[in-house]
Amino acid sequence: MTSTRTTAGDKIATARHATQGVLDPLMQRPSHAARADSGTRTATVIASDGDPWFEVDLDDGQGSLRCRRVASCLLLPAPGDTVLITSTRQGDSFVIAVVVQADPRQATLAVDGDLTLVSRSGGIRARSAGPMALESDTSIAMQSPEWRAQARRAHCEIGEMDYQGARIRFSVLVSRFVGRTCEVVLDRLNLLTRSSFRLTEEMEQVRAGQIDIQAEQTLRLHSKNTLLTSKGLVKVDAEQIHMG
Repeated sequence: MTSTRTTAGDKIATARHATQGVLDPLMQRPSHAARADSGTRTATVIASDGDPWFEVDLDDGQGSLRCRRVASCLLLPAPGDTVLITSTRQGDSFVIAVVVQADPRQATLAVDGDLTLVSRSGGIRARSAGPMALESDTSIAMQSPEWRAQARRAHCEIGEMDYQGARIRFSVLVSRFVGRTCEVVLDRLNLLTRSSFRLTEEMEQVRAGQIDIQAEQTLRLHSKNTLLTSKGLVKVDAEQIHMG
């Protein structure tokens, strides 16, 4: 009985020793969290090699690295900015965030490709304390069931403009049009004014099928030379007619 117990005890001890020999390297291997923490450092941007590549100087004094900006880092790093970088086992380094800007008055959000901002249940509002510019190298398109614009003063410069719509209405106090040529093609023109004044320096011509002019008080025609001709009938009818 004593020899049997001794043999079993020896086997258990031998198995335990062998198991410890296999687990020791695993127990000494650092965890994923430790590797991630050790691979995240701060650095200062030295120069840009052309987005998304940047040259950074490590704050721990271990030299400089050439890092690539990750897609989630929308804020474009600038020289002098303090950034957070991380490195992989393959030796690749990435800028994952901008911690402190050297010049907080200027910021650029940069992406590669199309950018879409979507608000599923709310609105989107952009506000600026200074001037706001909207620029495009190709075209700008706006589409909405209703469009409103409000400003104290507006200045618009357009080389060529085409407008197409069902109805347009202007309500202004003073209106002024200055140009070389004005062409209006309409089926019908209605003009209602309290007082009208028209000045033509050279020639004014009217071509119409019929002309009806009616004045409630006085109708005056005056010129240096007056010609009144008709192919058919000329009729002058009044209570008094003075000639000469």
